Amino acid sequence: MPISPTAEGFRAAFRRPSLTLGEIAWRWVTGATATAVLFFGIVEFLNTLPLTNGELLFLRTRQPYFVAQAIAHIFRGSLGRAVMAFLVAAIMLGLLWIVAASLGRMATVRFLLDYFRRETTTNDSTGGPESQSHPFPALVRLNFLRAGVAVAALFGFVGAAILAGFASPDSDPRPGLAFLLFLPLAVLVCLAASALNWLLSLAGMFAVRDGADTMSAIALAVRFCRERGGAVFAVSTWTGLAHLAAFVAATTAVSMPLGFSGVLPWRLIVLAMLIATVAYFAVADWLYMARLAGYVCIAETPEALLKPLPPPIPVPISAPAIPQVAPPAPIQTSLIQATPIQTNIDRDELILSDINPPNQG
Repeated sequence: MPISPTAEGFRAAFRRPSLTLGEIAWRWVTGATATAVLFFGIVEFLNTLPLTNGELLFLRTRQPYFVAQAIAHIFRGSLGRAVMAFLVAAIMLGLLWIVAASLGRMATVRFLLDYFRRETTTNDSTGGPESQSHPFPALVRLNFLRAGVAVAALFGFVGAAILAGFASPDSDPRPGLAFLLFLPLAVLVCLAASALNWLLSLAGMFAVRDGADTMSAIALAVRFCRERGGAVFAVSTWTGLAHLAAFVAATTAVSMPLGFSGVLPWRLIVLAMLIATVAYFAVADWLYMARLAGYVCIAETPEALLKPLPPPIPVPISAPAIPQVAPPAPIQTSLIQATPIQTNIDRDELILSDINPPNQG
């Protein structure tokens, strides 16, 4: 029977919950660190801003114009320090993500390789023989390229906004036309960045599986998509649809507590929204592991087992044979004429007469 990589990926993620827990561990630790750095950085930056009595008086008036003037005066001259602090924090968090993602991907892919190699006895020849070189340097380079793609996407959005702004000059502002021009450019930037990020993420699997360097892993990923395009597309499509359904359900669950904003306390509403968001992130990580397991299943399974079975050859059904009945033998007629049957009655016969016969002596 053919093997379904999508079903095998979901089965592996369901049978091995430790795989998802490991993915959640490094992802959430990195995210929590970034959130903490951002929060405390903003607090410390605000503590360094001087506040005069006049600015405090303007803030206490609660008039929008005076409040805006006070805020502009408070932040005057501090933009350079804010930008510098943001760049330093972004670089350090980027390095943390690169190292954590490399270690996490190396652990998860090795776990999945052991899992599927116990299930199958033969390996696919897509990536060649497995090497003994350590995959960590190649993973670091691949994740560095992924971070570079994210930065390039940000510059792409800025460039799209600048190009769209040319259609709406100050002398003749047309914001609707500028938005219509910005939207397709932003979509193209998102599609290009998503495709490159997906390809570099897939290349990390071959860096661990085959011990390939950065460029070889990318080449193997491209070859893998070319030779196993149908199976890869099926796994990506089904997991993507499941992710979309989870996002819709999470959005609905987050928006429902807002309907009780006038009844329930705000702390309870925020807690319910936080729980729904955390549950969505956990499901998204589980689906990501199911997709990665599907890719590993495709790479470790011979191509013959992934192809569907050919349809059965229809056997022509012949009509049932009608038994040949021999024609009845002709009746042999005798050449001798049958003796005619006598049908007349002999009136002289004594037994038919009503006269008593004479006594015989």
